[in-house]
Amino acid sequence: MSGAGKRVVLLGATGSVGTSALAAIEAGGFSLVGVAANRDVAALAAIAEKHRPELTVVADERAAAGLSDRLAPLGLASAAGGAALADLAAMEADAVVLAVPGFAALRPALAAVGAGRVVCLANKECLVAAGELVRTRARAAGATILPIDSEHNAIFQVFRDDALDAIERIVLTASGGPFRTASREAMAAARPSDALRHPNWSMGAKISIDSATMMNKGLEVIEAHHLFPVGPERIGVVVHPQSIVHGMVHYRDGSCLAHLSNPTMVTPIAHALHYPGRGSAPVAPLDLVAIGSCTFEAPDEIRFPALRLAREALAQGGVATNVLNAANEVAVAAFLEERIGFLDIARVVEETLEASVGRGLAVSTLDEVEATDAEARRLASLSLAAAAPT
Repeated sequence: MSGAGKRVVLLGATGSVGTSALAAIEAGGFSLVGVAANRDVAALAAIAEKHRPELTVVADERAAAGLSDRLAPLGLASAAGGAALADLAAMEADAVVLAVPGFAALRPALAAVGAGRVVCLANKECLVAAGELVRTRARAAGATILPIDSEHNAIFQVFRDDALDAIERIVLTASGGPFRTASREAMAAARPSDALRHPNWSMGAKISIDSATMMNKGLEVIEAHHLFPVGPERIGVVVHPQSIVHGMVHYRDGSCLAHLSNPTMVTPIAHALHYPGRGSAPVAPLDLVAIGSCTFEAPDEIRFPALRLAREALAQGGVATNVLNAANEVAVAAFLEERIGFLDIARVVEETLEASVGRGLAVSTLDEVEATDAEARRLASLSLAAAAPT
């Protein structure tokens, strides 16, 4: 099903990924039947007024009255809070686009997969924190997870599920972020405004900082482990500053299939919304002559230890990746508030992993995942106390 007949729910509509999703939805002629955002009532109401969805949800309950005041006179239904967000994620739809950032997306993600929906997943933290739980519920309900993170969507497009034995490895590409060539000394002195200047992508603050530390790529390695069953040892990362090649699959016959596109989230989102067909998207065609050249280099895990920490957490198994994610969210928030320095982010994450008891233990319930997340945030907050702003 495609075009006007396809019902789409969008969570995280007012962020950078949500804006790209709206462009893909409008260009594809899809019907936006449900929409949500965290707290930006003005932007959310404008989207609802344009698309007239069946339900509009604001996650922050303090914004409920403001949203209702805007939408009720138009005959548009609205709701607020976490329970309403989960209900929206589970509503009858052909695709649920999950563009909510961070651990906060886990409950709506579980609601969507539990309802058997096709989930277009931009959020990586869900699988990092609770990959086994999400996949188990998806299998039980017959849900489908389509990755729309640019790197994972790229792998998805060139990955042969029916030829796993023929796959040598998969490779995610990284831009290297704003500090790709910077010294450790320069990074130690970096302010949030420096780290937010991504050379290729326009993204939200948290993911921009993750890109600068390369934790984003570490989280993507963990996510890829849950999406593509090749094993952690066969998931590689290369730095590709131009951000044109987004992912590659190496096959044992010497073939390497790569996905190329301009650096825009509209392309992977449009691919997932039209899947298994192909449709158009409001993006510029890729002009390789204008680009001129594409270069590749190995990631530097000395200057960017976050990638190493993510791999170590994945190797430990159990709740270690949940601890990694929680500590990173705490540390990034502290850096954005200029309470710690840029290099302290990785230090806080590493200290939290070391202090976490039973990080190799498996969890099977949402309550256990959330308890682990809360404890990791407490430990990370203790580590923050030892860090001083630079």
